[in-house]
Amino acid sequence: MKQYVRNYGAGILMCAAALVIVVGGVHVVVAATDINSTNRYAWNDLIGWLDFYAENTVKVNSQNLRGYATSTVGDVSLDCHTTRSGNICAQSDYQILNDGIGNLNGFAWNDQYGWISFCGTQNAQAATTNCPLTSSTYEVLIDANDGLFSGYAWNDTAGWISFNCTNNNGCGESDYKVQTSWVATSAIATLDSATYDTGVSGGAQINSVLWHGTQPSETQVRFQFATSNSSSGPWSYAGSDGTSSTYYTTGPDVSKRIDYTLHSGKRYFRYRITLISNRAQTTSATVTEVVINWSP
Repeated sequence: MKQYVRNYGAGILMCAAALVIVVGGVHVVVAATDINSTNRYAWNDLIGWLDFYAENTVKVNSQNLRGYATSTVGDVSLDCHTTRSGNICAQSDYQILNDGIGNLNGFAWNDQYGWISFCGTQNAQAATTNCPLTSSTYEVLIDANDGLFSGYAWNDTAGWISFNCTNNNGCGESDYKVQTSWVATSAIATLDSATYDTGVSGGAQINSVLWHGTQPSETQVRFQFATSNSSSGPWSYAGSDGTSSTYYTTGPDVSKRIDYTLHSGKRYFRYRITLISNRAQTTSATVTEVVINWSP
């Protein structure tokens, strides 16, 4: 990290440092299921109930679905990594993908009926927010807030597989649905700066913070400050109300005023950057330079 100080009647500390959350696809080992023990069934008129809870393997994450459901015609395998026979991806590479906010895409497999499509597309490896149209429109969705599945999957022999009774204009005859405890959440990363010495024995005043970089839609960049009269601290990071539960938030190239009463009369300071990705965990802000303005 390159550091230098400019003094023009006030101190300006400029710290060049690239900070970005690394996001992307990750293979996750299946642990216990996150499917609700009550809300666990999908329905097909030919197969009957598909149970996503019984085998304790189905796991939803921000990139994909893992494990297998059970039915009267055998397992419905959601990905080749975690079948009842183990990893069979060398024989057949398939999976159900999640775009990070609950729009599913791809193919599941059943030994008796073959491929089950979760989206109206022929490309099982390309998760999209809206499924491209084929002869009909369908897709399986997970509500990013409460984990409820909705919509239909399709098999060329068995036909439609419904994941929620509301698909059929009501649940009076049979109240069924599939629900997961997974919800869409942002990834969070933090970076604490080095300790900076203002050189003012009586203590300095932190005036403002400004940062350079990029900030995609739905992402956040937050700052907190800690000050001390000792280079070894202690360090208590605080935001706009002087507590650890608040932050100073601003966009790139926009100076943010720091409360004069909170960080005054201390010789040393640190700052903490918190980056928050979008809910799909596909992008985050990138901070390349931080500018702290202070005065004696």
